[in-house]
Amino acid sequence: MKPWEVVIGIETHAQLSTQAKIFSGSSTAFGATPNLQANAVDIALPGVLPVLNKGAVECAIRFGLAVGGTIAPRSVFARKNYFYPDLPKGYQISQYEKPVVLGGKLSIQVGESEKTVSLTRAHLEEDAGKSLHEGAAEIFQGRSGIDLNRAGTPLLEIVSEPDMRSAAEAVAYARALHALVRWIGICDGNMQEGSFRCDANVSVRPVGQTHFGTRREIKNLNSFRFMQQAIDYEVQWQIATLEEGGSIEQATVLFDPDSGETRAMRSKENAHDYRYFPDPDLLPLVIDRQWIEQIRLQMPELPAAQRDRLMADYGLSAYDAGVLTSSLELASYFEAAVAVAGQANAKTCANWVMVDLAARLNREGLEITDCPLSAARLGGLVARIADGTLSTKLGRKVFDALWSGEAVSADEVIAAQGLQQISDSGSLETLIDELLAANATMVAEFRAGKEKAFNALVGQAMKATRGKANPQMVSDLLRRKLA
Repeated sequence: MKPWEVVIGIETHAQLSTQAKIFSGSSTAFGATPNLQANAVDIALPGVLPVLNKGAVECAIRFGLAVGGTIAPRSVFARKNYFYPDLPKGYQISQYEKPVVLGGKLSIQVGESEKTVSLTRAHLEEDAGKSLHEGAAEIFQGRSGIDLNRAGTPLLEIVSEPDMRSAAEAVAYARALHALVRWIGICDGNMQEGSFRCDANVSVRPVGQTHFGTRREIKNLNSFRFMQQAIDYEVQWQIATLEEGGSIEQATVLFDPDSGETRAMRSKENAHDYRYFPDPDLLPLVIDRQWIEQIRLQMPELPAAQRDRLMADYGLSAYDAGVLTSSLELASYFEAAVAVAGQANAKTCANWVMVDLAARLNREGLEITDCPLSAARLGGLVARIADGTLSTKLGRKVFDALWSGEAVSADEVIAAQGLQQISDSGSLETLIDELLAANATMVAEFRAGKEKAFNALVGQAMKATRGKANPQMVSDLLRRKLA
């Protein structure tokens, strides 16, 4: 069988974090009773005119700056014409030939390697309504219904080049983009509520072939896990179809999480099918240099820049810095902890955040924003481990107490539970002398070459001090005396 190459491009709809819709004053709040947040403008009743939301434009500018794209000084809104029950206007206001952002790049991490994905464009548009089927019995008496609350919600559609060559790369790109739009504050990224939705254009071609194969678009992937599963299945299906002598037809497909399969929904349209033309009710969008520079001054430090700074300032590895800058909230938490623990202890702080804290958050289903343990308290705990007051093992006891709210600081827990580490060399030397005298057999076994006997002696010392002895000092003193 011939080797195949996978080609993937991603189209992402990010709902912009504005209080009102893109062309009307209707609320964008999630969860309202169906059709209470759709006004005359949203459904284009005769005589109404759309008015562009300035906040949505500023979100687009922020994104363009974040990815190094070209922000168009003049862009145009167009009508994308198609019929669907949740689009009562008969058209969607979008951008076609002249989008607000052109180009740009996004770096992704796939395992130990880094890759840059190029972006084609990002354009502003309005969302359509939503068809309700399951769970709509109470409102629509068991029938399917249409909720127009989403109609007119502002979206930024971000289109990548077909640069990805595996499902893993596609998921890494989607995760990086998800983190970025949340980082710069233009989208809350809530995939369950539909705020961040991805469509994957997937095709395969023989290795060495330069022109693309026929693509199929997997629509509305609302979780990274489903994206991985859907692309993997689609790739296998396309390869099997071609190897059996079949052909691939351009189509829009849906992913069924229950079966783990994709299935065709409709033949894939081309741009001319939508009969795009400039919207006669909207003037061209003009963005001057002064407006762009004003927004640039409001931008936070971007993930890539902060990752480089963490490596330079704190000596962290590229992997550690990448994990810690996976979200703005996590990066801020880490730096706040370091501010208390001291810059020299940054690596220890990173380990506690990425291992102990992350495991506890995951186990309890919490986000870093809901963490009951403040960064300052974790930093205080790390400081006590660094100065020898606590061992790492005792530190975990203090961590548990701080997490449950039993105390407000590591020092308070240490005092209340008598957890201070024993680091007095005189006391430890006396203890070890007694230990060696009482365990002559273990001493003999160690001197006969059995390293396990040494570990057993260390264990005896820690047991005798109820885990409070400085383990490194115990080890060093034992080896010196045994030698």
